[in-house]
Amino acid sequence: MADNDRRQPGSGHNNRKRRYRDDDDYDRRPQRRRYDAPLPVRIRKQLLGLAESPLRRWHEEVQSIAHVVADHYEDQELRTGFLELVPQMLVEQPLKTPFVAAVVLVINSLKPDILSDLLARVATATEEKVKVGEWRDVKLYLKFLACLQPCLAGEGLFPLLEELFSRAVDLQTASSDDTIGTELVKIILLTIPYIMAAAPTQWQQKAAELMDKTDVIASEPHALQVLIDPYQVEEGAESPTANMSLIGLLQKQLQNEALNGWGLSCLPRPWQMPPEEIEQQEKLDNAQKHALPSISIPEKVVAGPRPLFPEIYLSVYVNQDIESVPPVSSIASSLIRDALLDTINVLDFNRGVTARFLIDVDCYFAPGTFVKRATPFDRLRDVEGDRSTWKPEDVAVDAVFSQLFALPTPEHKLVYYHSVLTEACKIAPAAVAPSLGRAIRYAYQNTHHLDLELCYRFLDWFTHHLSNFGFMWKWAEWVDDVNLSDMHPRKAFILGALDKEIRLSFAQRIKGTLPEPYQALIGPEKEQDTPEFKFNDDRTPFAAEGKEIAALLKRKAADEEIQPVIDRIHSAALDQSIDPLVSSTDVFMTAVCWVGSKSLSHVLACIERTKDRLLDAGAASEAARAQIITAVVAYWSAHPGVAITIIEKLLNYSIITPGAVIDWALVGDRAGPYGQALSKAWVFELVFNTVVKVTSRLRQVMSTGTNDGTEEEIAGMRELFKNMEDALVSWAQGTKDQIMDPVVSDGGEDLVKRWGERWLRVFRRRSAIEETFLLENKVTA
Repeated sequence: MADNDRRQPGSGHNNRKRRYRDDDDYDRRPQRRRYDAPLPVRIRKQLLGLAESPLRRWHEEVQSIAHVVADHYEDQELRTGFLELVPQMLVEQPLKTPFVAAVVLVINSLKPDILSDLLARVATATEEKVKVGEWRDVKLYLKFLACLQPCLAGEGLFPLLEELFSRAVDLQTASSDDTIGTELVKIILLTIPYIMAAAPTQWQQKAAELMDKTDVIASEPHALQVLIDPYQVEEGAESPTANMSLIGLLQKQLQNEALNGWGLSCLPRPWQMPPEEIEQQEKLDNAQKHALPSISIPEKVVAGPRPLFPEIYLSVYVNQDIESVPPVSSIASSLIRDALLDTINVLDFNRGVTARFLIDVDCYFAPGTFVKRATPFDRLRDVEGDRSTWKPEDVAVDAVFSQLFALPTPEHKLVYYHSVLTEACKIAPAAVAPSLGRAIRYAYQNTHHLDLELCYRFLDWFTHHLSNFGFMWKWAEWVDDVNLSDMHPRKAFILGALDKEIRLSFAQRIKGTLPEPYQALIGPEKEQDTPEFKFNDDRTPFAAEGKEIAALLKRKAADEEIQPVIDRIHSAALDQSIDPLVSSTDVFMTAVCWVGSKSLSHVLACIERTKDRLLDAGAASEAARAQIITAVVAYWSAHPGVAITIIEKLLNYSIITPGAVIDWALVGDRAGPYGQALSKAWVFELVFNTVVKVTSRLRQVMSTGTNDGTEEEIAGMRELFKNMEDALVSWAQGTKDQIMDPVVSDGGEDLVKRWGERWLRVFRRRSAIEETFLLENKVTA
């Protein structure tokens, strides 16, 4: 084929087009049509991209946007777009508020009428948010107005802050349990720094007077603070966050800043021009001042759609050799955390953008606030002099963990915060992964001190996160803990984590990621997709009947064909002096599990077909209800996650009751002898999910606006919490028979009591939250 040239004329050499193309004055390449975006679109894009690049100088960006807006403000589309976009950015991109304010301040020096229009918009929006109790939005609007303090006439924002404080005093006077008042004080304290950063010399006296007033409320611990402390230390010890009330910290931090001349070194000041821009700086200093439009605060303020609770400052990077996050003595810890949390919780509709803001956090604060991105922790020791050692990745991860560990509940579903950390790792793995590693180690080492609900959240996030990155972790670091008692909090965490990992993958794969000492923790039974059917062993009591019922269920036989087999079981059980209902329920439910073991849809279909018989069994006796749960858990003992799912479906069908689940798990030793059930993560998951199902049902009934069934639901919920209280108090106080019996105790009494105390705290808090909800909704039953 080599000597047979198939090239067509003009397709290779001797190409006339190529000859023409080489001419300097001839170009036949198609030209892409040029498209210049309309001016309003360009301004919108520039505003939205403010401060995002560390390569662009702040003052150049600010002046560029300001001049274009001022020069073309007569353009109706540009004017409307600008006046709508600015308030929207204040709420959706809170990290950029100082930069947006700088643009507005420069515009005011060029065309003051624009600021008058904008102030009217923001004031109206603020007033509307106050009326409906959207307190975060109120705080974000006030933050913007605080940055505009230099161009506000009179005392600017201070009269409004004074009025907010008077409402807080009224609320606190009426009730010490009030949370709206503490929220108002928090807003005031978080607004003051931005006023002082924008106009440091003029307002020191006013700030000092206002802080003297807020000290009365901020320095007093809230009644609910003990319940929401993320740590539960042993009796006699002090919680690491005992004095970490957010408003209490803010009060002290601001007092320190006042003593040091309001340095506020972390806050950006994009309205301060460099020396070469002295003319523009003079214009800013001498710009026209505007009266702040009236913002009325109603006599009675409302809590709004989000439940308000006192806040505690939590960090997973405390007690390190080197500070990689701002210490709680610094106002930077509160201001940076506040801006990040607003960003995280506002942008819940786009986890990718949220993660990008977290990675770029150093762009939005003063130069020198953080070390260079991705600086290894060990290299922080090399930082010279008094330069900052704060790692931007640590600060970002710390903020997300503060939400994962927020009590009683964070604002959004926990999986959202999981996804933010996953996205951050994907965007900057080399920078974020080491920070996450140190956060994991801190939480693991403190599992015995952390609130039990938070331990479970940590376990859930940890396994979910590993599943996104090949289940890889440095398990060798914890190898010594493998030999601890299963009741030890760290060993319990390891067992719970491995179980969750297997749920998210399969046993053989997980074993492949573990060092040798861990291999024994994953038994051969976990490698079986379908557990053995115990009635296949003829030595098992009622083996013949079990196999017969399974065969009938498999061919979807009518209930009339099953009843004779059940009758035989009852007869044989009576002959052996054992409970006939328990025996027949065990055989029948085990057969249902085996027949439905292929998939969740199979077992649901099987339960649906046999629902009437199961309902009769559940209604027959308390022992039979308990046996339904026992049969499910026994069959799926190697995969408790499947058992939990099936039990939740049985609850949905009302085959078993929430009370039956609580009794099964916490009364007696069906879930594990001698209190061992209390240390099992899957038992906590089962009980916690059951309680959430009950409380959610009550709120759903109340949301209908009718009283139908409300009293019954409230009574049922209170009865459930009372039963839990009775069961858990006996474990926590060591009065349970299983603990007191010297024959069966193995020296782990203190561990069992400690687990009982931790369980008790979680569900006392849940009960208190629901009672508060009923009180706020004026429901008594």
